[in-house]
Amino acid sequence: MAKLKKLIIACDGESGSGKSTAAKLISKKYKFLLINSGLIYRYCSKMIIYHKPKNIIPFLKKKFKTVSYKTISKQKLHSENISKHVGMIAKNKKVREIVNQVQMKIIRANNRICVEGRDIASKILAKKPKYDVAFYFKCSLDVAAYRRWLDLKKTIPIKDVKKSLKKRTNLDKNRKNSPLIKVKDAILIRTDKLSKKQVLIKMSKHIDNVFKK
Repeated sequence: MAKLKKLIIACDGESGSGKSTAAKLISKKYKFLLINSGLIYRYCSKMIIYHKPKNIIPFLKKKFKTVSYKTISKQKLHSENISKHVGMIAKNKKVREIVNQVQMKIIRANNRICVEGRDIASKILAKKPKYDVAFYFKCSLDVAAYRRWLDLKKTIPIKDVKKSLKKRTNLDKNRKNSPLIKVKDAILIRTDKLSKKQVLIKMSKHIDNVFKK
């Protein structure tokens, strides 16, 4: 592994598909820097909800001049209120451009990195720098809703969680700017009936093959 100078992993998938957990596990095992693009969008949502700026683009540009990804990753960003707004905010082309710039700055500064989101392989890492391995995560809506319900500590009726996830996935797949898609060479991982350990084993096989080249 020490011989490999650079390795970039892309993890895309639907809400609640297990991509965040998988990205964390694989990053810990191979000591990758982990970037969760969803957290950056959630941070944007939180700031917009809290500050209610008249013009969100200049506001967000100013925010990202002083905030680090490390700071963003430590914030509480998975409230139901943020979840309700993040899909619409992520549809905004100019917001996506800002978030993409933030991500690219981090990616170019690191040799080994795992980037998780919804347009990583299809947009962010589609060219230079391009991903070495791409994964696409998927599971049933019922399983996704149950996972998110547990994440929310059962504070919201599961039917409402399910409705919210369905709406978010539809927004992600049907937006004009960088819709959620599976690129041709992405490795599909259906997590419905897989344990965390089984997901890690599946991913590791493909990453180890890259190390062997």
